Amino acid sequence: MLTIVPTPIGNLEDITLRSISAFLEADYIAAEDTRRTSILLRYLRVSRPLISFHRHNEVSRTAELVAHIKGGYRVALSCDAGIPAISDPGYQLISACIQEGLPFTVLPGPSAVLTALVGSGLPCHKFYFAGFLPVKSGKRAAELRQAATRPWTSVYFESPYRLVVSLSILTEICPSIPVCVAREISKKFEEYRRGTAGKVLAHFTVHPPKGEIVLLIHGNFSYPLE
Repeated sequence: MLTIVPTPIGNLEDITLRSISAFLEADYIAAEDTRRTSILLRYLRVSRPLISFHRHNEVSRTAELVAHIKGGYRVALSCDAGIPAISDPGYQLISACIQEGLPFTVLPGPSAVLTALVGSGLPCHKFYFAGFLPVKSGKRAAELRQAATRPWTSVYFESPYRLVVSLSILTEICPSIPVCVAREISKKFEEYRRGTAGKVLAHFTVHPPKGEIVLLIHGNFSYPLE
């Protein structure tokens, strides 16, 4: 049996009772970063064998974990923060279980994407999520231009070292476009910075951002794109 176990995105108290039970009942815990997961497990007073499961070994580990599940073992899959498979490893293992007819369940839990979306104050009845923005400048600019013209909210993970660059591109495209930067969600220095691209850019130009960031953009075909 495979259980997909969400973990807190910042505040350890956000762990759910079902997630704790899944860890306690597991024979093995597959973790993106065993060191980070060990911190959570110590907090929960859970001791189980850990198996590293990250993007560099996902293929080989998938075969290993499928073998464990076929052998009747209970495997809990977690990631560093949030729900596995959302911009994190997990898709291949879930797909393999489906192909092999193996049982699995997905537990609901913390999500930086949904928390940021709701907290942004931007329309969230329909949205687009594409993980991290491209690193290369040309692809990044093209993606941001598409976000500016989509008639719904676009959500991206972003590095604090590139946030000002992305906001600068958006400001060049359309300085009045509504955006929100959600930073350090559920942590001590949680911040939601809302406003136009130009206004938010001005803030972070003076106050360099730190921590984990979600960038949200409310596009609209009616904006006068430059």
